[in-house]
Amino acid sequence: MQAWLAQNPVISYILIFVLVAFVYNKVFRAQQKLPLLKEIVLYVIMAIGSFLLLIFQIDKLPIIQCLLVAVILMLMVRIRYFVEGRRKRKESLSSTAVSKQD
Repeated sequence: MQAWLAQNPVISYILIFVLVAFVYNKVFRAQQKLPLLKEIVLYVIMAIGSFLLLIFQIDKLPIIQCLLVAVILMLMVRIRYFVEGRRKRKESLSSTAVSKQD
């Protein structure tokens, strides 16, 4: 896979940029939206950084694989928060039902 990604730098660059943008939007984005010009500057800087990561990817460092691991870990955390929230709702409903029976 590493050799195929090195032979296809355009696909590698697109993958790197999409994964970096996804990680930024899910982890580092502030609650409020940035003004349009700042948003454009931010994505231009991410595009430049993605080009640097592409150079490392072509030099046989597993950049795309590491970004994929980061995305998978983020998804695992979201699943964990979902399960915990569901459990807490269930506990609060059961404790409410017990207090109503008293």
